[in-house]
Amino acid sequence: MIEYRGSRWPAVGVALGTLVLSGLAVGPAQAATTPAPLSMVAATGTVTAERYAVKGEPAYVSLDLGMHLIAGRDAFEVRARRAGYDKPITATRTVVKNGRKTQVKLPAGTVKDFTGLKDFTTITIKDKAGKTVTSYQTSFCGNSYSTGRTRRDAPATSPYPADCGGYSPNPFRLGAVWGVQAGWDSAVDDRPRSETQLSKLTAGTYTATATVNKKYRSMFGIPAAKAAATVAVKVVDVKTDEGGIEAARAADARAAGPVAAAGHDEHGLHTEQGDASRQVSSYLSEFRAAASRPATVKATPQGPKPDLRSLPAWGISLTQGEDEKTGKTNGKWYVNFGATVWNAGTSPLVVDGFRRTGTEKMDAYQYFFDAKGKQVGSKAAGTMQWDPREGHMHWHFTDFAQYNLLAADKKLAVRSGKEAFCLANTDAVDYTIKGAKWRPDNTSLATSCGANTVVAVREVLDIGNGDTYSQDRPGQSFDITNLKNGTYYIQVKANPSNHLAELTTKNNTSLRKIIIGGTAKKRTLTVPAVHGITG
Repeated sequence: MIEYRGSRWPAVGVALGTLVLSGLAVGPAQAATTPAPLSMVAATGTVTAERYAVKGEPAYVSLDLGMHLIAGRDAFEVRARRAGYDKPITATRTVVKNGRKTQVKLPAGTVKDFTGLKDFTTITIKDKAGKTVTSYQTSFCGNSYSTGRTRRDAPATSPYPADCGGYSPNPFRLGAVWGVQAGWDSAVDDRPRSETQLSKLTAGTYTATATVNKKYRSMFGIPAAKAAATVAVKVVDVKTDEGGIEAARAADARAAGPVAAAGHDEHGLHTEQGDASRQVSSYLSEFRAAASRPATVKATPQGPKPDLRSLPAWGISLTQGEDEKTGKTNGKWYVNFGATVWNAGTSPLVVDGFRRTGTEKMDAYQYFFDAKGKQVGSKAAGTMQWDPREGHMHWHFTDFAQYNLLAADKKLAVRSGKEAFCLANTDAVDYTIKGAKWRPDNTSLATSCGANTVVAVREVLDIGNGDTYSQDRPGQSFDITNLKNGTYYIQVKANPSNHLAELTTKNNTSLRKIIIGGTAKKRTLTVPAVHGITG
């Protein structure tokens, strides 16, 4: 997987802005010249790369070239989408003509997945004699955690997502938006797909050049003079052991952004960070539950509503049970899976819980909004309950989804023990739909689920975003120990009790076929592709 290193340069925004402004003064001369759609800039003239090596193992080089692409007069924006899972991804570039935004189609095959524009940049590293030591290509999307203004007159904020989205193992994504705000910068990915390409570097001095490849220069109208930048690289050896190498890798992963470094919790994408994650999620005003229970409406208001859709189960695997005390296998077999429900509607799903005094239960209410975002009503939507188990310790909404394993005749065979959920925007499923929130605030359990000391909590699933749970624990994954061999279906069902009001409930259920075989001592699992996707 390609790492997007958007947060490696927390202090570069100021230095880079000064550099650009000193070379491109804001004034009549600049106004008369239309800046390039994207310009490559090196933040500094020289960087140091640390080389970690132990005998018998390839060296690990921690490289940070500090290369950035800066958007010109208009934002650089690309939208990628597929009409169906068996359809190719098509992409358009947003272009401003006569003050209006239009979508210009990119050549067929330009975008093949949702990790970004493949082979966008070539990184070439040469030794003192001018001989190429290594050369490789990297992808680019523009979305970044540390993007910032590089011109004083640039817009104050950026609307674009904070990451490219390719980190997610979910294979059923539908649409992505990548962009760099006008006058803002985005870090260029400088890591090769294979570490061994950098292991060729020994201690010494080199020259590294980052160049936008000709295909994209022509496609986006980037002048050759603005498409490349060079930096001197000093490689130094660091005395270490295998543990030191792993520590360096981990540090680079953390610098690549919060998601790249995240562990896997029950959502499969984010890790709770101790007590801090259990604080009330009201540090953002939009996530503060109302002060009191709302007056409810008899009929669901007309207007915008969420539309919960279930993606096919993914990441399906077979594991053998283990005894908690001895660690030895206990004869049980489990089917693990990832399940995602996303919001394709015209309104976010907003659910507030109000505690029943002295209990560990809340009454839940769904809120409704008009086209301008004004709250217009609410209705009862089930309950929330406190989950005191280790790894949870937050409030779960009990009426969001249900997971079942159905037999070949579509009758229930096994029901997952997972019956309650903390809503969080873990997956960008389709950011090309109208109203999609590209920068959701509640992206993990740390921002969304509340502590046991609160009297109210708000949980939100924004438009275009999905909530993924990885079912890999006994009691939540499917126990197939006593099931006969044959065909089964993993059913993911959103809004199972119909307590939530939606645009439609016709797309709430998905089925994913699996085939169980083998013997009691050695079960087997086959997962046929769906819509051509094997994930």
